[in-house]
Amino acid sequence: MSAQPLVEMRNIYKSFGGTHAVEDVSVSVEGGEVLGVVGHNGAGKSTLIKILAGAYRMDRGEIYIQGERVTIHNPRDARNLGIETLYQDLALADHLDAVSNLFLGREIMTRWATLDGNAMERAAREVIARINPNFVNLREPVQRLSGGQRQSVAIARALYFDTKVLIMDEPTAALGHRETAVFKDLVVRLKSEGIGMVLISHDIHDVFDLSDRITVMANGRQIGTHRTAEVTKDQVLSMIILGKQPGEETAEDIATLH
Repeated sequence: MSAQPLVEMRNIYKSFGGTHAVEDVSVSVEGGEVLGVVGHNGAGKSTLIKILAGAYRMDRGEIYIQGERVTIHNPRDARNLGIETLYQDLALADHLDAVSNLFLGREIMTRWATLDGNAMERAAREVIARINPNFVNLREPVQRLSGGQRQSVAIARALYFDTKVLIMDEPTAALGHRETAVFKDLVVRLKSEGIGMVLISHDIHDVFDLSDRITVMANGRQIGTHRTAEVTKDQVLSMIILGKQPGEETAEDIATLH
């Protein structure tokens, strides 16, 4: 991993009315690293990530990409900086095929200002093969595809446009056991390519399987960030539920978590 973070969010604040959704939170992701962000519903993790994705504007704070301070006002700003988001619902147009979904809103045009269908199909075939070599249904409406195939299309769309940071919101929620295993293999490959990833998941097992570090949030605040290899699942649950740092929990505390 590089010494300088690929992306860094410093002292981020966001309120909705009188509610502090995110309050003084700082996180970073290095190239080839997966940062897991966990917490109960309403903890602030989704708001934090939507700020990075450009869906929300922060009230205060700073964002840096490879050491350079940047401004993200909207999703286009985020994409221009190499930040892509894989949403839980995948945000696919069900009636369109994989090629059309991959280039939706960012179509390749010919010099005569017409759609270059051949170029888009070639590019789609290459990037999807990188993600799922068994994917062959490029021209099938995505509503007819399996959960894993649909996710392959969504990931391909995210990765095609020179992605540096991939935000993943509950990426295995709609996948079966086999498709989840394929997805985990993909994450390992993306790490080897230097892509930084942010993982939001309610599945503590997925977080431990995929993340290099884990940030725990509660009530808009950051409880702590720890290397995954240096904490147990019970300790992370204790942080989420009891707000206690690793080493502060008692045997009685652990018993209440089960």
